This record gives sequence, structure tokens and C-alpha cells, in this order.
Amino acid sequence: MRFVYTRPLDWHLKLGKRRDVVERPIDDELDLSGWELSKALTLTLGSNAVIAEWLQSPVTYVEDRAARQVLTDFAARALDRKSVSWHYLSLLRRQLSRLDAPGGGIRLKRFFYVLRPTLALRWMRLHDRPMPPMDMTALRSGAALSPDEADALDRLTLQKMAARERATGDAPDPVLFDLVARETAAAETWLASAPQPDRSALWGEAEALHRRLTLDPP
Repeated sequence: MRFVYTRPLDWHLKLGKRRDVVERPIDDELDLSGWELSKALTLTLGSNAVIAEWLQSPVTYVEDRAARQVLTDFAARALDRKSVSWHYLSLLRRQLSRLDAPGGGIRLKRFFYVLRPTLALRWMRLHDRPMPPMDMTALRSGAALSPDEADALDRLTLQKMAARERATGDAPDPVLFDLVARETAAAETWLASAPQPDRSALWGEAEALHRRLTLDPP
């Protein structure tokens, strides 16, 4: 479970650095991690892609819908496509390096960990926006896959659904590897010349948003 939370005003007025995260050790039933609102806003201003993923999670347990919408709208304006692209490109490379199974073949589940950042990079390239959808159906729809790419992904999805959790298999359709290679190359080329925008003007807006949600939550 991932979440953003606020503390009462007295918490902010006390001296000394105070812990701004809530975490619990991962066990078989619970994986819990939350950020205090000021930390979440600061990371958003730094174009941390994780906060965008949290805000767009298709699975929601409890929410303040108005606060979530306000934060999502702010993130859509504050995040920088260049920094988010670096995040997904690094994730793609890391997962690709772990794809081969020790006994041969590839880890089927891990290939989807390669495909998601690949589709995120494609979505951002096509839309020139920094918040690719977390929902896989929406991400696929916005990535404008060719019929061959869509068919190959559908076949791989069915194969994964019928397999065990840690199943391995033969290499997926080459069209999917071509997709990964093309989007990797496109991202690298764009990042080599993309300017780093100045986000400093958004600090005042973030501070006002922090005060508003802390003192007068929706």
C-alpha cells in the first residue's frame, strides 16, 4: 500500500527534524509505505516519477478524492518529462539485464517489467507529457501499438496468465524486442538534447498547496 498523508499544524511547528515517512517491514500480508505531504510535493518538484505512479494507481483502498485530484493536477504540471524519461529508461535497462533465467529461457513475468517502461517511454514520446498511465489498458491504448505489436503482446499475456508465478519460457516474439529496442534508442536520442526546464516557479504554488491541504483539507 502506498499513500500520501498530512500532519496537524502542531507537528510542523515543533523544533527538530521529524520523520516524514510511514513505513512498516514487508511481510506476507502488508507492504506499507507513505510520504508526508511536504515530502511528496518536494519529490514532485524534483520530478520523482514514483509519486505520479502512486497518484494514478488503479487499485485504491481509501482516498480523499478531491485531494488526490488536486495533487494529480499539480503533478501533471510540475513533473518534467526529461527526468521521468530517465527514470523509465533506467528501469527498462535494469529489468532487461535481469531477463535471462539461470536455467535458460527468459523470466516471463520480468519481461512485462521491461514492457511497462517501454510503453511509458513510447506514451510520453507520442504525447509529450510526463505522466504515462499506470493502468495497462490505458497505457496500451495511448501507445498506438501496431497490429503486430498488439497481437504479440496479447499472446504473451495469455502465456503468462497460464504459467506459474516464476515460470520461464522461450524468447517472446521478436516484434516485442524490436519495440523495446526502438523506444530505447528514441529515448536516448531525445534525452541527449532535451533541455532541463526550470521548475523553480512552482515552489510557491507547492507551498500554498501544502498549507491548503494541511490547514483546510478537502
